[in-house]
Amino acid sequence: MEKLAELTRLDGISGNEHIVREYIKQNLAGESLEHYTDSIGNLIVKGKSSGASDLKVMLAAHMDEVGLMITYITEDGKLKFSTVGGMDSRILIGQHVRVGDKKIPGVIGYKSIHIQDRAERESAVKLKNLYIDIAAKDKENAQELVNTGDYAAFASEPVFFGEERIKAKALDDRAGCLVIMELLKEVWPFELYGCFTVQEEVGLRGATVAANRVRPDVGIVLETTTCADVPEVKEHEVSTVMGAGPSLSFADRTSIGDRDLLDHFIKTSQKEGIPFQWKRTTAGGNDAGKIQTSGTGVKTLTVSIPCRYIHSPVSVLDLKDLRNMLNLVGKALHTLPQALGR
Repeated sequence: MEKLAELTRLDGISGNEHIVREYIKQNLAGESLEHYTDSIGNLIVKGKSSGASDLKVMLAAHMDEVGLMITYITEDGKLKFSTVGGMDSRILIGQHVRVGDKKIPGVIGYKSIHIQDRAERESAVKLKNLYIDIAAKDKENAQELVNTGDYAAFASEPVFFGEERIKAKALDDRAGCLVIMELLKEVWPFELYGCFTVQEEVGLRGATVAANRVRPDVGIVLETTTCADVPEVKEHEVSTVMGAGPSLSFADRTSIGDRDLLDHFIKTSQKEGIPFQWKRTTAGGNDAGKIQTSGTGVKTLTVSIPCRYIHSPVSVLDLKDLRNMLNLVGKALHTLPQALGR
């Protein structure tokens, strides 16, 4: 799974995914696949097909990750920032980051506990009170290194630990990207498009454009999702459990899973002995929301890998879940035309 680690090392905050896109293109170069990059930055790759079915299938995984954007440089050379994508400000204090194309090292700072008043010590830190320290002497020195509008990514090195688990930034959704990359190596009985989308974390924007270009009959979104098997979470609030297999979604905030696709994936799981679990909450959303309502409507399903501490520099997933996702999706897709009568 070293390729997954390599993907997470790349910085690709929403709107700045080009490094990830080029990596994927280079790694698919040997497959001689037709591909193009659209005006918003999606990478759309046409898979190899035997032409046995007239079905058109879109696989989608987003290249972008959550991160930060520099909004202001103070007179003493500190960098004020906003978040790009949903993030809990409580995880930010003390995090190492790299800023801009030059990857200037910095650390997210906040006033020491010794000089906080009681109210500050007893409440969650406000984003407006945080800053990035790049060790600049003053504003002029900082402006020689960075600019407002520059992105700042977490400087988090992937680590394999425990029993086949990985800790890294950007597992959401480089894991899904890796699965599509592997599936594009196969020959399919239908027309298949692997869509590596942009700007999912800021409004599912890339998927909107990609779906309207591809115009698929079926859309399968490969994602990571919240894993709540951690202390202090009530049993009925646990969305997924790490190590129990990929999850299938009945519904979330943006889409409802197609019942024909759900039935087919369940039957495939049972026939092939591949574990899966249900996502037991409906919070959140992903590219399926835009794919489902594109064109004249698309049969859509989301398959996800449970991921602890998602949208943080230390997300964790189980590599067995990733392999089971690849296996389940691959097996289900090969028999999809028969299941849908196509």
